Amino acid sequence: MADVVEVLGRRGGAAAFAELRSVVSARAIRNALTAGEIRRVAKGVYALPAAPSALVAARSQGGVVSHLSAAQHWGLGVITPPRLPHVTLPPGRVRRRTGLPCVLHWANVPVLGDVTTPLQTLLDCFRTLPLADALAVADSALHTGLVQPDELFDAAARLRGPHRRRIRQAAALADGRSESVLESALRTLLIEHGLGGFVPQWKVADADFSARIDLANPQLRVGLEAEGFEHHGTRRALVKDCRRNVNLVIRGWTILRFSWEDVMYDGTWVVDAVARATGRPPLTNALRRAA
Repeated sequence: MADVVEVLGRRGGAAAFAELRSVVSARAIRNALTAGEIRRVAKGVYALPAAPSALVAARSQGGVVSHLSAAQHWGLGVITPPRLPHVTLPPGRVRRRTGLPCVLHWANVPVLGDVTTPLQTLLDCFRTLPLADALAVADSALHTGLVQPDELFDAAARLRGPHRRRIRQAAALADGRSESVLESALRTLLIEHGLGGFVPQWKVADADFSARIDLANPQLRVGLEAEGFEHHGTRRALVKDCRRNVNLVIRGWTILRFSWEDVMYDGTWVVDAVARATGRPPLTNALRRAA
C-alpha cells in the first residue's frame, strides 16, 4: 500500500478523496490527517501542508490553475504576483463554498495536467492584464522558448470574440529578446508614449570592446539600461559597470540608467528623460519638477 504523503506529492500536492482511496486505505488517510501530515482543504479534497497554493486552490474548486498563477507555475516573469490564486472553471460550474479563496474565471481551456498550457496562459494574460504585465509574461515565454513567436501570432489571429484586437496587438509587441521583467516594463513605457526606434539587447562591438544595451536606439545612439540591484550589488560589479559605461560613452553613446523604482513608480519622469535624450520635447513637466 502506498504512502499518503507520497501519493499527494506525486499529484502536485493535492488530490480528491477518490483518487487517494484508489491507492491508499481510508484508515491511512485518517491517520495522516490526524498527524498533521495532510490537511483537508475542501469537501473530499486533501493536500500537503506545503503544497503550492494555486494548485491546491484549483483542486479545491474543481478547476485548473490559470492566468498569472499559471505564469508563475511555468516559471515566467511576473511583475506583480497575484494576491490570490487564479483558477479557471468549466462554463456553468459554480464556486464551491468550501473551496479555498481564489480569483475565478470560466472558460473551456487547453491544459497540461491541472494548469493551462503556456500558450493559453499568455492569451489569458493578454486578455486581463495591463500591457506591461502582459508583455513581461510573454517576453519571458518567448525568451525561454516555452512558446514560439509563430505559435503565439497564429493563436492570436485565430481568436474570435471580445478582446481579440487587444490580444493581437499585445502578441505583435511581445519580444523574446527582452531579458527581464524590468526591461519589458521599460519597453512598454516607450511603446505607450510613442517613443519608437528602440531595440532590445542591441550589441555594440568593435576590435577592443563588446557590450549589449538593454534598449537602444542605434540611429540616435541612445541606450537605456534597466538596472536591477541584484546585478550591481558588489564592488566588482560596480567597477565593471563603470568601465562599461565609459566605453559606451567614448564610442558616442548616451546612456540613461533607470532603476526599478523609476520604471515602476515614476514612469512620467522616465519618458520625459528619454524624450529629452532623443531630441524631443518632454511629454510632461516631470523633469522640471524633479529639478
